[in-house]
Amino acid sequence: MLTEYLGAAMHQAMYDLLPDGEGYYGEINAFPGVWANAPTLELCREELRHALEGWVVLGLRLGHTLPVLGGIDLNAPLVAETV
Repeated sequence: MLTEYLGAAMHQAMYDLLPDGEGYYGEINAFPGVWANAPTLELCREELRHALEGWVVLGLRLGHTLPVLGGIDLNAPLVAETV
């Protein structure tokens, strides 16, 4: 499930060629703060995937609400408290 989630997120990635041959910049709008830059498009994709993986793992660990992608919801279900 996690692999499919990361794949769905990477399909939303947008890349720009930086000016003056400086390389590439990539980001995924649904994941604030997830971005990468590298000298080649392939390296930029790899760096972006690493940034995404770290963002998702940290978000899960901290209990943040993650975007639902492709019908995949990684968020923990709410559990009703008993008094």
